[in-house]
Amino acid sequence: MIIAIDGPAAAGKGTLARRLAAHFGYPHLDTGALYRAVARRLLEAGGDPADADAALAAARLVTADELDDPRLRDEAVGRATSIVSAHPAVRAALLDFQRRFAHAGPGAVLDGRDIGTVVCPDAGAKLFVTASPEARAARRAKELRDRGVPAIDARVLQDIKERDARDSSRSAAPLAQAADAYVLDTTQLDPDGALAAALAYIATRET
Repeated sequence: MIIAIDGPAAAGKGTLARRLAAHFGYPHLDTGALYRAVARRLLEAGGDPADADAALAAARLVTADELDDPRLRDEAVGRATSIVSAHPAVRAALLDFQRRFAHAGPGAVLDGRDIGTVVCPDAGAKLFVTASPEARAARRAKELRDRGVPAIDARVLQDIKERDARDSSRSAAPLAQAADAYVLDTTQLDPDGALAAALAYIATRET
């Protein structure tokens, strides 16, 4: 079974995806890391995230070995990621990588922004994980502070809202809930509660 998990930044989809992958013994792909790797390559080369040609060139060089690089979590990389991921050519360049991963074995868990709508519209289970902007900003700010990065709550909330706007309005594969996705609101849920809700839904999809 392919499990597709979509949703906005800091909604908890990454944590949920990793726990589901561990539960089922499936490989996990954080597709956002692909775009973060493109952004990191671009920034380190002194490129402009808004330059579609430069972003495409970076996308063609990204490898799976880069996806665990802790530098991908830097805030500057995160902001650039939202910009480079809006380029249709970049998304097209990374689409085949994602689909090959999804179909390489008996099952997989992928999380991102367009897994259930574009990457794997045939996924056996689709979840759209969301939470209020305020809850997501609080989680992101805590994550930053835990890593020793100063974070101003109001600034983090503004960044979250701006990223939501970019992700939802881009022309190429905008952030959107698949029509057949199960909506999981994690505003009031801890990771264990989110996992329990997801497993209950997936149980209805297994054959």
